[in-house]
Amino acid sequence: MDTKILLENGTNELEILEFTLAGNSYGINVAKIREIIRYEPVTPVPNSHPSIEGIFMPRDTMITAIDLKNCLGRGESKPSGLFIITNFNKLDIAFHVEEVLGIHRVSWRDIIKPDATISTTDESVSTGIIKKDGKLIIIVDFEKIVADINPETGLKMSEIVELGERHRSNVPILIAEDSPLLNKLIVDSLKRAGYDNLIHTENGQKAYDVICQCKADGTLKDHVRIIVTDIEMPEMDGHRLTKLVKSDEATADIPIIIFSSLVNDDMKRKGEALGADAQLSKPEIGNLVRIVDRLVEENHLAD
Repeated sequence: MDTKILLENGTNELEILEFTLAGNSYGINVAKIREIIRYEPVTPVPNSHPSIEGIFMPRDTMITAIDLKNCLGRGESKPSGLFIITNFNKLDIAFHVEEVLGIHRVSWRDIIKPDATISTTDESVSTGIIKKDGKLIIIVDFEKIVADINPETGLKMSEIVELGERHRSNVPILIAEDSPLLNKLIVDSLKRAGYDNLIHTENGQKAYDVICQCKADGTLKDHVRIIVTDIEMPEMDGHRLTKLVKSDEATADIPIIIFSSLVNDDMKRKGEALGADAQLSKPEIGNLVRIVDRLVEENHLAD
């Protein structure tokens, strides 16, 4: 199956690969997938997390195999099916699934955010739900699964402490991040680094609404001098937000930092084509602060 489907930049669309576990349909953003291979035996790792099946080496690269069925509380997978080999946050990880059904092209506006009846904000393993051909496909939060198995793969908050004492800065920063947990961590990190004039929103659409309102009020420079955005978000993704900002003369000079688990070579090319000023992977919270510092200095935003 070709997982390298190319989308036009900034269309607010994505490709979802549908797969099955225990008779239910789940989904993953195709942009996270390196390849799909048939199940092959793995070598168990002593004293590892219960959801880690083991390690194997396709094409001489060691990859950790995770039993997704186990992660979702559906039992344990049989030695059959498929491995979806992913790449995000600079990690190559194989997720064991039963069957792959196909790829759906959808708009971020079609993705339904899980409500309180099926998730508890930070604890949810679903980032959204789509309805396709009369059935529901649950989009799995693979980053959270990996971070729960090994917290060291998440945001490295220790990097903020290592930056040392910081001067307070009143530069206004707009943040677009749909994960409540990551949104809070980014805000806390920037505040700890001295940036406390922050507006944080839960997706690109809400961030763009803030920008439009500030334009209408004539207060854009008072509230938005830098934008930090995720890529994967319901309603409007970070690439669409970047395209809208950079194609408007009134906002084109606002520096945009794409801060996402999806930042790889392909995604970097897309971000560059849209005009993003910087792009980095989510574990690099210390680098996020350094890039904000650099953009503040280069653009004289503290003046």
